[in-house]
Amino acid sequence: MSALSTVVVVTWRGRDHITACLDALAAQKSPHRTIIVDNASDDGTASLISGHEVVRLPRNRGYAGGLAAVLGMIDTPYVAWLNDDAVPDPSWLTELENALEAEADAAAATSSILLTDGSTQSVGVALTSDGHGKDVVLAGREVFGFCGGAALLRTSELRAVGGVPADFFCYYEDTDTAWRLRLAGHRVISVGPARVRHRHGASTQPGSPLFHRWNERNRLLMLLRCAPILVALREFARFLAITALLPVRGNVPDAANFRIGLRLRVLGEVLLRMPVTVVQRLVIGVRSKIARGVVWRDWAGR
Repeated sequence: MSALSTVVVVTWRGRDHITACLDALAAQKSPHRTIIVDNASDDGTASLISGHEVVRLPRNRGYAGGLAAVLGMIDTPYVAWLNDDAVPDPSWLTELENALEAEADAAAATSSILLTDGSTQSVGVALTSDGHGKDVVLAGREVFGFCGGAALLRTSELRAVGGVPADFFCYYEDTDTAWRLRLAGHRVISVGPARVRHRHGASTQPGSPLFHRWNERNRLLMLLRCAPILVALREFARFLAITALLPVRGNVPDAANFRIGLRLRVLGEVLLRMPVTVVQRLVIGVRSKIARGVVWRDWAGR
C-alpha cells in the first residue's frame, strides 16, 4: 500500500523529546513518509535522527521556515505538520487521512491535541474579533483554522495558496495558512479521534520575549496579508496607540508584550516588511475565490 501522507517534523535542539515523537510515528497504522527538518541543532539531536530521512538546514529557520524548506520535496497527496514534542496515537494519521478522504472540500484537518496532564490544548483555532488566532478546546466538525502542531493538509491546495509563510519563523504560520485556504474556498475540519499528546513549550518558551515578539509581529503581518483592509489597519493602529500610551498608562500588565522596547521592535519589523507584505496581499487577493469580508463576517468572534 502506497503512502498517502508525508509527515514533516521540524526540530531544533530536540534531543530530550524527539525520540518519543519518532517512535510514535513508527507505530502509525497508516504507511507514510517522514521527513525530519533539523534546524542546525547543536545538542546531539543529529545523532538521534541519523537513521531517518533528514534535511539539515545550515541555520535555524524556525518552524515555518523548516516546513517551507521541504514543501517542494513532498510527493504525496497529503502533508502532515507535527511538532517534535508531540506524540501521536497509533491511529492519528489514519483518522486524519480518512477525514480528508471523506470530505473533498476540506483542505486541512486538525487534531485533538492533549497536554501531558490529559487536558485539551486544542481541537482547532478560532478567529477572535480582534484578529487573533485562538486555540479552542470544544468545537464542532468545522473550525476556522488548524493548530500547526499536529495537522494534515492537502499538498496541492497548500501549494496553490502560496505554501508556508517562511518569514514568520514561528507562530501564526498555521492561522495565516488557514486564512488563505478559506479565501480559496476550502474548509478546515476538526477530527476528534486523531489524538496527540503534546509537551507544550518544550522547544520554545511561551511567555518569553521571543514568544511575544513572534506572536505580535506575525498576527499583524497575517492581518495585513489576509484580512479586510479596514480590519488590518484598525489592529495596526490599535497596536501603535497602545505602544504610544504605555509611558503614561497606569497598571501596565507585567508581561513581555507590554514592554515598549519589544513593541517598538515589532513595529519596526512590520514596517520593514510592509512593501513585501503589500505585494503578498495583492497576490493572495488574486488567488482568492471568497472575499476577505465574507470570511471575516462568517468567522470572526465566533
